[in-house]
Amino acid sequence: MSDTSINLDELRQRIDQLDSDILNLISERASCAQQVAHVKLAEDKDAVFYRPEREAQVLRRIMALNKGPLDSEEMARLFREIMSACLALEQPVKVAYLGPEGTFTQQAALKHFGESAVSLPMAAIDEVFREVEAGAAHYGVVPVENSTEGVVNHTLDTFMDSSIKICGEVVLRIHHHLLVSETTRRDKVSRIYSHPQSFAQCRKWLDAHYPHAERVPVSSNAEAAKLVKTEWHSAAIAGDMAAKLYGLEHIAEKIEDSPDNSTRFLIIGNQDVPMAGEDKTSIVVAMRNQPGTLHALLEPFHRHQIDLTRLETRPSRTGVWNYVFFIDFKGHRDEPEVAAVLEEVQLRAAELRVLGSYPIGVL
Repeated sequence: MSDTSINLDELRQRIDQLDSDILNLISERASCAQQVAHVKLAEDKDAVFYRPEREAQVLRRIMALNKGPLDSEEMARLFREIMSACLALEQPVKVAYLGPEGTFTQQAALKHFGESAVSLPMAAIDEVFREVEAGAAHYGVVPVENSTEGVVNHTLDTFMDSSIKICGEVVLRIHHHLLVSETTRRDKVSRIYSHPQSFAQCRKWLDAHYPHAERVPVSSNAEAAKLVKTEWHSAAIAGDMAAKLYGLEHIAEKIEDSPDNSTRFLIIGNQDVPMAGEDKTSIVVAMRNQPGTLHALLEPFHRHQIDLTRLETRPSRTGVWNYVFFIDFKGHRDEPEVAAVLEEVQLRAAELRVLGSYPIGVL
C-alpha cells in the first residue's frame, strides 16, 4: 500500500471522526434550544422565540471568529441553517411572503429565516401585511427596492395605512435566467413571459438575443415559469427557485443587464427589536407644505452626523401636493444621538412615525 493511500485512509478516518463530533455538537445545541423554550414559556406563555437582534449578533460573531478556509459568508449561511432547525424545535416560524411559490421573495425569506421556516405565499403585498397583523404569520417578507429599478411604491404606501413594524432586512442578489421546458422548441421561441421588472432588468440582453420575441408581462416570475410548461414556443425569465419548482431548463444564465442587480427586502412583524450593535432605523415623516421644509427635515441628521442611507418621497393621502418622506439611516432609536435627532424632527414635522429599528442585514 502506498504512502498516498495510507494518508488518504487516515484523512477519511479523521473526517468521519469530525462528522461524529459535529453531529454531537449540533444535537447538544438543539437540546439547549429546547431548554431555552421551556425557560421562556415558564416566564411568559406568549414568549417570543425568534429574536432578530440575537441572531444578527450570533452570525456576526461567527463571521468574526472564522479563520477559513470557508469564507465568512458561507460559514454564516451554514450556521443560519443550524439556527433555523434549532428554532423550529422551539416554535416553527411562520413567514408570509409575496408569492406565488418560487418567487425571489420566497428565496429572500428562506435566506433570512432558513429552510426550516414555514413559508406562506400571499397574492399581494397588502395581504402579507394583513397576515402578520392578524397573527396568522409571525413575520412577513416584502420587496422594498431594487438596485436598478428603484423603490417598490406599493410597499411604502402600505406602511402608511398599517401599524406593522420593520424587524429586519435582507438583500438578495438577483440572477435572471432564460428558461424552457423539455417540450420547448428552442429554435422557435417567439414568446417570453416574465414580471415587468424582470423585463426591465434584462432589456438590453433581450434586445440583442430575442428582438422579435413577444414579451408578455405576468404577475410574477413563478407564474411565467408555470406558463412555459404548457407551450412549446415560449420561454420564461425567472430565477433558480422557479426553475427547480417547475422542472425547467436553462437556455441562458445571468441575463440581467447589471451584474450587481440586487433587491432589498424588509422583514415585518409586530414587535420592537432591541439594539444588535449594527442597526438601521426607518421612519416616515409628514412635513408642513412651506419653504425650507426639506432642509428643516434633514438638518438635524447632518448636525448630529447620522448617516442617511435612503430618502424617498411619496404623495400624502391627506392633501393634494403634500408629501411624506421615507427615511432610512444608520443607528438605533434607543441610541442617545438618534433619540435626540428624532425628538428634533418630531418638533418640526406634522407627523413622525418610527417604522422600526432593526439589525443591518448580515448576509
